Amino acid sequence: MAGIASLVFLDSLRFKFTNAPETQTIFGKLNDWAASFGADGLFAQTGLFSQYVIGTAELFASALLLIGIHPAFRRLQAVGALIAFAVMSGAVNFHLWTPLGIDPNNDGGGLFFMAVVVWFTSFGLILIRRKELAAIFAGLKATLFPARS
Repeated sequence: MAGIASLVFLDSLRFKFTNAPETQTIFGKLNDWAASFGADGLFAQTGLFSQYVIGTAELFASALLLIGIHPAFRRLQAVGALIAFAVMSGAVNFHLWTPLGIDPNNDGGGLFFMAVVVWFTSFGLILIRRKELAAIFAGLKATLFPARS
C-alpha cells in the first residue's frame, strides 16, 4: 500500500513542480473558486495551498511511506500515511465539492480516481499502523503535558 501511494504521489510531482498546463488548469480553477469567497491567491503559485506546497507535502509523505517499509521505521510510515490521508482528503473533497469536478483535465476522471486510490491506501495504512500512531500520540502527550507529582 505504501508503494502504491508513493508511486502516485511521485508521478504527480513532475506536473506540480514543472508548472505543467494540467496543473495550471487545476490550481487556476481552485484559485478562481477561492477568490469568489474573498480568498484570492490561496491556490496561486505563491499561495498557502499552491501546487508547490501540496507537492512538497506529497514528496514528504512519499519519503516517510517508503522509509517506513523497513521494520525499524514503521512509525515514520504511520506519519506518512497521516500526511497522505490529509492531502488526499483535501483533493477528493475539492474534486467533489468545487467547480473543479472529477474530470478537470478531460482525462476521464483518472486524476480523481488516483486521488481516491491514495486516500483508501493511506487510510488502510493508518488502520494497520494504529498502534504506532497511538505510541506517537502518547509520546507527544507525555512531552507536551508531563505528569505532575
